[in-house]
Amino acid sequence: MADAVRVLIADDQALLRGSFRVLIDSTPGMEAIAEAGDGATAVELARKVKPDVVLMDLRMPVMDGIAATREICADETMAGVRVLALTMFDMDEYVYPALQAGASGFMLKDASPSELIAGIRLIATGEGVLAPTVTRRLIANLSRRDETVRLAPRLVGLTKREQEVLVLIANGLSNAEISEQLVISLPTVKTHVSSLLAKLNARDRAQLVIVAYESGVAERGMPT
Repeated sequence: MADAVRVLIADDQALLRGSFRVLIDSTPGMEAIAEAGDGATAVELARKVKPDVVLMDLRMPVMDGIAATREICADETMAGVRVLALTMFDMDEYVYPALQAGASGFMLKDASPSELIAGIRLIATGEGVLAPTVTRRLIANLSRRDETVRLAPRLVGLTKREQEVLVLIANGLSNAEISEQLVISLPTVKTHVSSLLAKLNARDRAQLVIVAYESGVAERGMPT
C-alpha cells in the first residue's frame, strides 16, 4: 500500500472514529494511519505521521477543529497535509472560519460512505470538495455581508476565461462540470485552475472559493 492515501481521523466520538477507520481501511488504495480524539492531539499526530488527509471534526475538546486546522495549515513542515472538515447542517458558523484557517473542503456528517471516500480522494489530489448544501449556505451567508459587486484588485489580472472558471468553481462545479458547461476540454479546465491558484496565491480550490466570495463575484458573476 505504498501509494495508498494516508488518512488521520480526528473526532471526539470513538464510535465514529471506529466507523471511519473500518470504511477507510476497507477501501483499496486508502488506509487510516492514526486517530485523535481532540484537536491538540490531531495537530501532534499530523506533525508526527504526515498524513495526506486529515478527516477533521470541527467540534472537539481541548482544541477545536478550526484551531487545529489553522495550526496544521500554517506549519511549513506539513505543507502536503490537506484537511477535510466535517460539519452538520446546524454548524454554518464554522464553515467560513475553517476555510479561512486552510481547510481544503467540507462534507456533511450524514454523507454516504461512497461520498466520503470520493471526498477524501479529491482532497488528496488537491481538487478540494464542498458539499452542495454547504456551498449554498456559504453563498447565502457571504452574499449578505456585502451587496456591492466589484472587481477586486487581485482579480484584475485574470483572463476572461479564468474569471468564468473562478465563478463556476465558487458555485460548486467540478472540473468535469466546468468542462461541460464551458465546452472546453478537461485538461484545459485543469490548466485554468492551476493558473488561478498561482495568480491568486491560493493554497487549493477551497481558497479560490473564498477569493470569489470575498470579491463579490461568486453568485452574480464577474462585472463587465
